[in-house]
Amino acid sequence: IHYDETQIEEIHGHYNEEDANRLLMTQVLQPNRECVKEALRDAKPNTLTRLVSTYFDNSENTSQLCILLQQSVYRARALYGPLHKLLDVIPTDSESLSQSQCDCAFDVFLQFDCVDNPFPCPESHNFNDMQQCFSQLKQQLEQRIRKSRSRIHLVRRATFGSALCVIGSVVAVVVSAVGIASHALVAIAATPICTLPCLPRSLTKEELARVEQLDSASRGTYVLNNQLATLERRVARLYDAVECDKHLIRIGLESGKDLHPISEVLKQLKKNHLKFIEQLKDLEEHICLCFNAVNRARALLLHEIHRHQISNS
Repeated sequence: IHYDETQIEEIHGHYNEEDANRLLMTQVLQPNRECVKEALRDAKPNTLTRLVSTYFDNSENTSQLCILLQQSVYRARALYGPLHKLLDVIPTDSESLSQSQCDCAFDVFLQFDCVDNPFPCPESHNFNDMQQCFSQLKQQLEQRIRKSRSRIHLVRRATFGSALCVIGSVVAVVVSAVGIASHALVAIAATPICTLPCLPRSLTKEELARVEQLDSASRGTYVLNNQLATLERRVARLYDAVECDKHLIRIGLESGKDLHPISEVLKQLKKNHLKFIEQLKDLEEHICLCFNAVNRARALLLHEIHRHQISNS
């Protein structure tokens, strides 16, 4: 999933920011919100439905965050475009730097300094809140999984015990038939040694279906939480890189249009240039991976829901 700057600009040119992001969401989020609503429409309003619904909401919020980060990448490219063009053509040593080139660099520095950091601050609530939501959801899912598995285990033990009881009854009758007169055999056979409780087979089947759905949501939660942690680290590095460059540029601006300080700033910016480009590309690739992880996890969970609905129909 990838949109270039032209497509983003075109979408934002026709819509306000909220509508543009909503349009982008409908194009990148699969299965989309409507598919999820339709699948959960007839579901019983129980703990399972609430947890599954929360998972879908959180995964959608993850995609929304990825859209915002992708836009941050485009803003970063726009911010660094003039600076990188300057670094490609201008000499960085003070002996070769002309005054007109120094003046040009100063103007580019001014332009750069006027623009805010395109990346969210590492202390931003975006990542912390979402990771906390996923952590809490995973705990709730695991608790529900343990409860369902315990219930399945109890039902199976009860069923197994009842089966043994029936076998024991049959064996007792057979043994009695060997050593007891036929009239006594009738009495024993007529006497129930144990009774088989009524255990609906659908109970275990329903619990297994719940476990499969919960387990799918739990795995998806784990994957997406890891994706968020990776995104957070990459964004933090880029935020710090921009702040470092801004600090250098302010040093250059404070010196006025003096050749030597400007050339020293240019020299350091050139050293940072390639590393920043690599980090930017790395973030963009991981955003795409995160989009795909969200959609894959949503599709797997929705598949489990549909499978359970079909088996019950």
